[in-house]
Amino acid sequence: MTSAPEMAGRVAPTGAQDAQNPLLDTQFLIPFDRIEPEHVAGAMIFLIGEARHNLERLSRAPETGFTGFLEGLDALTSRLDTAWTIVSHLDQVVSNDHWRAAKQAALPAVTAFYTDLGMHAGLYSALKAFAATDEAKNLDAVRARFLKISLDAFRRGGAELPESQQQRLKALNIELSEVTSRYGSNSMDGVSAYELFVSADRLSGVPERMQQATLVTEGEHAGLHRLTLHMPTYIPVIEHAADRALREELYRAYNGVGVGKGHDNRPLLPRILTLRREKAELLGYGNYADYLLEDRMAGSGERATKFEEDLTARTRPAFEREQAELETFYREQAGPHAPPLAPWDTTYWAEKQRVALYALDEEELRPYFAVDGVLSGLFEVARRIFGVTVTQAQAPVWHDEVKFYQMHDEVGTHIASFYTDWFPRDSKRGGAWMNGFRVGGPIPSTLADQHPGGTFAPHLGLMCGNMTPPDADGHALLSHDEVETVFHEFGHLLHFSLSKVPVRQLAGTSVAWDFVELPSHLLENWTWNQGALALFAHHFQSGEALPGELYGRMIRARNFRAASAAMRQYSLGTLDLALHTRYVPADGDLLSYARDLSARFQAVPPLSDDARIANFGHLFGSPVGYAAGYYSYKWAEVLEADAFTRFEKEGVLDRQTGQAFVDAVLSRGNSAPAAELFREFLGRDPDPGALLRRSGLMDGTAPA
Repeated sequence: MTSAPEMAGRVAPTGAQDAQNPLLDTQFLIPFDRIEPEHVAGAMIFLIGEARHNLERLSRAPETGFTGFLEGLDALTSRLDTAWTIVSHLDQVVSNDHWRAAKQAALPAVTAFYTDLGMHAGLYSALKAFAATDEAKNLDAVRARFLKISLDAFRRGGAELPESQQQRLKALNIELSEVTSRYGSNSMDGVSAYELFVSADRLSGVPERMQQATLVTEGEHAGLHRLTLHMPTYIPVIEHAADRALREELYRAYNGVGVGKGHDNRPLLPRILTLRREKAELLGYGNYADYLLEDRMAGSGERATKFEEDLTARTRPAFEREQAELETFYREQAGPHAPPLAPWDTTYWAEKQRVALYALDEEELRPYFAVDGVLSGLFEVARRIFGVTVTQAQAPVWHDEVKFYQMHDEVGTHIASFYTDWFPRDSKRGGAWMNGFRVGGPIPSTLADQHPGGTFAPHLGLMCGNMTPPDADGHALLSHDEVETVFHEFGHLLHFSLSKVPVRQLAGTSVAWDFVELPSHLLENWTWNQGALALFAHHFQSGEALPGELYGRMIRARNFRAASAAMRQYSLGTLDLALHTRYVPADGDLLSYARDLSARFQAVPPLSDDARIANFGHLFGSPVGYAAGYYSYKWAEVLEADAFTRFEKEGVLDRQTGQAFVDAVLSRGNSAPAAELFREFLGRDPDPGALLRRSGLMDGTAPA
């Protein structure tokens, strides 16, 4: 492996090499059909060298002049950012040993460069010198904010530390990037390594569509059903399989994803926490949560913890009632001598309880949510509310399941393009996510002829997921939860794509982490609205609209076990904050600590060997991710529940209200403080009770 100093210090490729390496392609569309793992090393060498050259040039600005200084600072890492995002992305969606090795080889040099940049004495000195000029004092509000955030970033990046501590910080960051990358790879390997072949009789109760999707038609296992730990397979079994032993087997397998031989994350967990804690202390913070949350809406680990504690206390009465009702239902159905409910039982019996109470089996909804129809309806909702038009187009892609789209505004200007990759693969990480490859921005006059009709270069992003894949006839029928996920990720994409912030580093989703989920959660509301559903909820065969009677049952069941779902989120957020504020090795085994804390939020005690924290990629699969920030999901839900009340008042498909949200939030990125943007849209501070009211939990009870 090339060491970080060696890699960063080598001579950059020539112009000819630049042209031959597709990772260095500066065209808008990324040549995914040509990018291979062997391109990574050369591209990173070149781009780090290019960025270092520009870094040194900016550092000399006090002697050479500040013309274009802020613009140069903003663009300093743009090419490296894009290329590294592409590399990381490909390692997540078409991962193999070659991609993993290529990324791991480049990781130390990339991390070292970004760490060096964050505490570069020359650039920090130049930035402070610029801040003292008349030009800086007369900056517009957005660029003045960029200047302030940049100065704060140097302080938080270690620029004011003595040399010895800076070197230690660099070592911490490099090791943290390597260890968290291994954690993420182990989780992916753990999911991919598992398969279980079962006969059809063991799948009694499981939806027919899933039985057909898992049937093996050739080879030594022909006639059996192949079960995996990918969510489109795992969830239907846990929810519907009458075979209790099968549910237990899959549940225990998923619990063991991060602890298996060759992909054991248990040794990595304490090391990650130790590295984060030392980093925070080195930078002068009491704990890692305080370090991360200083510039977010919560402001501190203590305030975020109190937020979780308050919601937990207000939700617990309804939670306890829900558990008592489930226990009663279970005893009535299974008999007084049935075994106590186990972790692999609660979802199964809750689903039966839902059917008994509301006559709603969520499988009834799937025929109305074919993925192509959902996307068409989503794009139509976005057109009516936000004034954007989405059309499918052609571009090189990384897998034949990937589709490509263009987005235009109401006057026909191309504002963004994006890729979608919706279905699971063994070479793909779990979950759903949105990311950006290229951030658009003001078009220089010298390039205006390349962008007719626009003054802003378009953005380029992506949405990925692990939804129910197409059946043998090519129909991908989504659950309503999956429909919500598609809308959620598109909310992120709109936040990215509608940005009009002229500063790249403040554009789009580059906002406070506990604000970034506002647009995504907000979009989920349209999956429950009858007017919006009328645009896309049509039977995949007959074209019949979602029947009003079925919609009514769906709405009546919306808050079924809302308190239990909320408590699960509170448990994850509380555990996250505890690990990043209070936990120290003297508290004992990390997995035991997590089990004991989580048990307070669960009706059924966790397994004695519960190891789900060893497969918690949000917290440990990247150097930062959602670490000390998982509370953000609920924080943003409070914001969006309140923000949606304006749409409810003025019309959920009202174009003017949608434009107001674009003007105040979606187009503004991090150009102003998040709380200020929220007030601009709603006219006041958020009401913490909005979420509890919507969930039927305001008075401590949820409707049955």
